[in-house]
Amino acid sequence: MRSITKPVLSHADITRLIRQGLGDDAVVTGHEEFTDGFFNAAHAVRLADGREVVLKVAPEKGLTMLTYEVDLMHTEIEFFERAAAAGVPLPTMWHADAEGGVMVMERLRGVSFEQAKQTMAAEHVLAVRHELGRIAAAGTAVTGERFGYPRRDGRTRSASWRESFLCFVDDILADATATDRPLARPAAEIRELVARHAPLLDAVTAPALVHFDLWDGNVFVLADGDGWRVEAVIDGERAFYGDPIAELVSLATWIPEEQAAAAIDGFLGRALTADEQTRLTLYRIYLWLILVAETAVRGYPEKENGELLAMAGGQLAADLDRLAAV
Repeated sequence: MRSITKPVLSHADITRLIRQGLGDDAVVTGHEEFTDGFFNAAHAVRLADGREVVLKVAPEKGLTMLTYEVDLMHTEIEFFERAAAAGVPLPTMWHADAEGGVMVMERLRGVSFEQAKQTMAAEHVLAVRHELGRIAAAGTAVTGERFGYPRRDGRTRSASWRESFLCFVDDILADATATDRPLARPAAEIRELVARHAPLLDAVTAPALVHFDLWDGNVFVLADGDGWRVEAVIDGERAFYGDPIAELVSLATWIPEEQAAAAIDGFLGRALTADEQTRLTLYRIYLWLILVAETAVRGYPEKENGELLAMAGGQLAADLDRLAAV
């Protein structure tokens, strides 16, 4: 879907950026834009030496974005480096320039899980869900020095997960109210409801690396014998250091209960406790607020923008009611 955050790149732009990243001997013979993402521009690029790479370019500086979206290319580079070192399957990163907002990485051979699951047998879908849970657990085993987003200005960074997460919520509520987004409850009431349950966050004492965007479109799979396996995960720009349970927002939302259970079992090896369920509700509320706030700044087509606002607003209302009932 087209978003105003995606820079429009000409053939000359792509050639220049590829040569800057890979050297003057990198000759571009063809390219095409991926249309699945919603923030950065991403192009598949073919080179004369037979290599196929992906060029990823951050939004142009000066665009109006959400508060948490500052320095996301720096965040993605850090996620790639640290998660890959922990054994998380990721595309090889050939070039990374956080300041210039450019990454060049290998092009994966597989297809997105979002696409593949349409024709996969049910048992194969469950197996991939379980494997993805294990992969996510390996990522959250990586720890940082402080909680919060790894942006270079330090905003939201702290020694307390409760403090950092409440900063997340304050920032996104400020974004939503500044652009007059419709919310299921008044912003002050949402903040009070989240704060009421925030003491549960003090159970989190180690800042875990959380991808926070492992929906099926960001997971690539390959046929493997009679089944399927995860080739790699992509798009780590939404990552932060926080509660590992927050990873389940993308792993176990929007999918049937049996599949969610498989992902949770792969991730934790057990069911969630009651307190973890409440923490997960808090993190889903944060995601719904992000999606609501996005509708003011992305420039999505009117129909898709309205559908996103209706979906996220409905989910936000349901989770706020769930939280209020705890």
